[in-house]
Amino acid sequence: MANPIEILPVEGIGEVVPGDDVAELLWDTIAAGPYVLQDGDILVITHKIVSKAEGRIIEVASDEEYRAVIESEAAAIIRRRGDLVIAQTKHGFICANAGVDRSNIDGDRVVLLPERPDRSAATIRTRLEAASGATLAVIISDTFGRPWRRGLTDVAIGVAGMAPIEDLRGTTDMHGRMLEVSEIAIVDEVAGAADLAMGKSTGIPAAIVRGMAWTSSPGRAGDLVRPASEDMFR
Repeated sequence: MANPIEILPVEGIGEVVPGDDVAELLWDTIAAGPYVLQDGDILVITHKIVSKAEGRIIEVASDEEYRAVIESEAAAIIRRRGDLVIAQTKHGFICANAGVDRSNIDGDRVVLLPERPDRSAATIRTRLEAASGATLAVIISDTFGRPWRRGLTDVAIGVAGMAPIEDLRGTTDMHGRMLEVSEIAIVDEVAGAADLAMGKSTGIPAAIVRGMAWTSSPGRAGDLVRPASEDMFR
């Protein structure tokens, strides 16, 4: 029988401002709460608190300035439809508005993606492992749309400690058939599951996913980006 998987919300972090130490905030909040970090835990953190702490915030006085910020954050514009821009970010991600977000930020400001989310995830992981003595993985998440399905889901934009893709190619299914193309975006699945405990308006920017087996690896979120040569839709 498979082990049950738990999703434990990390409540009480509060508003994050530039210069805050995200690892310290997380550790203090978890240490004061009902959970103790354990070996094998995956900590999922919404990118907003990482971006805010790293000062990735810009004042925008108008829609024109907002659009200018999107253009500056984009490495390439893939599609436009009305006010919607689908862009490739400098990290390689393809998403709406180059990840520039007006939600969950007060005033006339926008939040940008972290400049190096894998590095941010690695720093947080190192600090939390040192504080807790546990072997951990860290995922930094953001909300993305999907080209073939309606609705949004959270995905990983930063990863530390675990393999981002579970490669099942060469293994067999329950009927003995060889799997030839199955690669599971395991960190995206974890990010989407964690969002069920975090939500979009709850003020809970992190969750612990416990009980899931994962492979230790120095992988990065960039490993999830499909090469342009394999992209059938551009």
